[in-house]
Amino acid sequence: MKSNTVNISFTKGLLDQIDRTANEESRSRSELIREAARMYIERKKRWKDIFDFGEKQAENLRLKPNDVDSGIQEYRRSRRK
Repeated sequence: MKSNTVNISFTKGLLDQIDRTANEESRSRSELIREAARMYIERKKRWKDIFDFGEKQAENLRLKPNDVDSGIQEYRRSRRK
């Protein structure tokens, strides 16, 4: 796979944390940052999938935002008892 080089600015404190973590894990700074970027992108995708699923379910059940809010409040009241 072809790689491209990019320049990124970090504060000294963050760069120190990156270097310390990379050193603890016996990997390079680039490897750590690549993994962090992959994890971030995957997490964003998972959350998007979750919200898309929720919106689809709400559409199928014909739920409105107020229905969800009411359901949450009702659930919370029932847990207090």
